[in-house]
Amino acid sequence: MADVSDPTIAEAYLEVRNDKSESNWLLLDYESDRSDKLKLASTGTGGLAELREALDDSKASYAYARVSYSNDKESTREKFILVISVHSADVKNVLRVYSIEVAAREKDDLNEDPIVVRLRKAGGASYDGV
Repeated sequence: MADVSDPTIAEAYLEVRNDKSESNWLLLDYESDRSDKLKLASTGTGGLAELREALDDSKASYAYARVSYSNDKESTREKFILVISVHSADVKNVLRVYSIEVAAREKDDLNEDPIVVRLRKAGGASYDGV
């Protein structure tokens, strides 16, 4: 069971969800290799590309991100993704609202184009045939 009681996690989550905030992702890591306590490792405004750079392949991390994409020239959507690892049920108690889960085992699992395709499919209405 993961300990997600650090209040900075909930604060960062609300910041990423806030439409008026530039913050669009957060990253959680365990305090140490032997700990079940998660801490806020970092946040950012540079989207999935920046989040990918913040990941450390040697750590079991979790991330939450706001992804913006266009279905057509007239509309832009913002959806949220949860990047999961082993204690996902505990993390979902804090990072509650998202459109899809992304099981990222390596940085390339966070390439934006395939994620946007999945978001479009999950979102229902798609006017560009995806």
